Amino acid sequence: MVGVSDNIRGFFLAISSSIFIGSSFIIKKKGLKRAGAAGTRASDGGYSYLKEPWWWAGMITMILGEGLNFAAYAYAPAILVTPLGALSIIFSAILAHFILDERLHMFGVVGCILCLFGSVTIVLHAPLERDIESVKQVWQLATEPGFIVYTVVVLVVVIVLIVFYVPRYGQSHMVVYIGICSLMGSLTVMGVKAVAIALKLSFSGSNQFIYFETWFFTILVIAFCFMQMIYLNKALDIFNTAVVSPVYYVMFTTLTIVASMIMFKEWHSQTTTQIVSEFCGFVTILCGTFLLHKTKDMGGSPTMATPLYHRSRDSSPREVEP
Repeated sequence: MVGVSDNIRGFFLAISSSIFIGSSFIIKKKGLKRAGAAGTRASDGGYSYLKEPWWWAGMITMILGEGLNFAAYAYAPAILVTPLGALSIIFSAILAHFILDERLHMFGVVGCILCLFGSVTIVLHAPLERDIESVKQVWQLATEPGFIVYTVVVLVVVIVLIVFYVPRYGQSHMVVYIGICSLMGSLTVMGVKAVAIALKLSFSGSNQFIYFETWFFTILVIAFCFMQMIYLNKALDIFNTAVVSPVYYVMFTTLTIVASMIMFKEWHSQTTTQIVSEFCGFVTILCGTFLLHKTKDMGGSPTMATPLYHRSRDSSPREVEP
């Protein structure tokens, strides 16, 4: 019963987090557009958005959302919390429709509904949080061969993307920036999970900050979040918010679930029916995000109906495709 109660707490925290995070995409996008009009765009390496109040308002909103998300990971497994991020897509798409004039086609609305149904399916069949009594247990899980291999692969791919693909394809292929954010994000969530558990145990009277492992996970989370922020800003500055949000969600959620399954082995406590139901729920979410992505140019607004263009340093226009 304790596990069920914790899952409910995690559920409501994750829902609240999605509202804040979905809103933050729009507020930050507004700030980036204002900053780009007055100075060097973030996609060109500029940081003029740091002087823009709207961007900071978006960051504060995102921090609040991430704080709630952080708390959700202390109570519920990543397989439950992470897919609920689909709700941030819905809030982001609705706000983009009214604030940024990034219109969604009717099928985009259907995509939002599919994301919602998929999330509900996953919530209803999510596993209970495993009982962890010390952050050292999380460290043991993180240093098992399977997760070490996953971590090494992720870091190598991220380095290759940054060194070889960002200079060539970053401003024309959204998947480059989003791929970096998603890969780093899957490791970040595992670190967040560890720190959240450490805080939860510490508040319960068992101080976990006397251990080296807690501080290691904390530093890892800060460093990886900083990296994600840089490349997510680049993606938001170039590409349509209604496209960045769902694609980032799909890649990030997929990789996070894979990382969580490798590290925490949450499927051990589930039946085949539960696992299949979760998989079907996730596929439903993927279908919803696919609809959002494919109908991005069918909304009837200039932003959505025409290709995006970005001027290079020689001022010659070139088409930007996600």
